[in-house]
Amino acid sequence: MDGSDKQLSLYDRLGEEAIERAVYLFYDKVLADDCVRHFFKNVNTAILAQHQYNFLLTVTGGPGAYTGRTLRDAHRKLVLKYGLNDSHFDVIVELLKKTLEELGVGYSTIEELIAVVESVRGEVLNR
Repeated sequence: MDGSDKQLSLYDRLGEEAIERAVYLFYDKVLADDCVRHFFKNVNTAILAQHQYNFLLTVTGGPGAYTGRTLRDAHRKLVLKYGLNDSHFDVIVELLKKTLEELGVGYSTIEELIAVVESVRGEVLNR
């Protein structure tokens, strides 16, 4: 997974199996992180992981289409009631980077996926 062929979609470069592994490894990291784990208290993380998996399939050019709530709607309560902000978003981005690095994803592919994540920061933080 060196990500050297920019003609392929992110999905093709990562592969469905790696995306699935990344989601579960990522949530293990999130649930262990003191800064962000409280946002997931009383949340069915199996359902959340499935939504994240479907979302990642969609944004990487994979099969199917994400049909869940909008990012703004899904995170509104976290922003308004629990104070989700840029510092938390930054932690999530770093945990995702670490996850992808552990899976052997190439630097350019990681940076491309992080750019996609960064492109939705405003939606997630309800701006």
